[in-house]
Amino acid sequence: MDSKSTSYETAINMSETEKSSSAAPIIATTKTISHNQKGGWRRGVSIFDFILRLCALVTTLAAATTMGTTEETLPLFTQFFQFQASYDDLPAFSYFVVANAIASAYVVLSLPFSIVCIVRPHLVGAKLVLLILDTVMVAFTTAAASAAAAIVYLAHNGNSTTQWVAICQQFGDFCQRVSGAVVASFIAAFIFIILVVFSAATLRRHN
Repeated sequence: MDSKSTSYETAINMSETEKSSSAAPIIATTKTISHNQKGGWRRGVSIFDFILRLCALVTTLAAATTMGTTEETLPLFTQFFQFQASYDDLPAFSYFVVANAIASAYVVLSLPFSIVCIVRPHLVGAKLVLLILDTVMVAFTTAAASAAAAIVYLAHNGNSTTQWVAICQQFGDFCQRVSGAVVASFIAAFIFIILVVFSAATLRRHN
């Protein structure tokens, strides 16, 4: 009786050991799969972030160069009177060029940080720095585009109350170019907003 009961207890201990040893790899495998899925999601977002930064570089650079090279002279002028429109005649347009040039330089400097986030998707410090600076660029480009858009509106429509005369009928090429530059700057501001949203979402997933 005693020997049988002893062997029965031994059999139970062996089965419990086998169950516990077989359960451990299953838990470890599940955690590894979940970790890889999060890393893949973060790397995909970082790649998208890099592509958006290239788009922001194109739009800010296009806005700055288009506005900075805009100048038109009417064909009818004399030796003493010359009708000319240039971007640097208005402070809002000059600020627009400087703001978009700074935004372009920032995007170029931010590209290495974006590449680091692709290589190391779990790195939080670089993403936090980009989030803060991208937010600054949103305000910077939006302010420049808004100020220039107000002048473009007056150039197209004028203002009878303040005796602002619409000049786009005479300076058609000038107005077309500055309008295109303003649109490009607003697109850049929208891209920066998307970058801020994605960076914030990525940092939230880290927590």
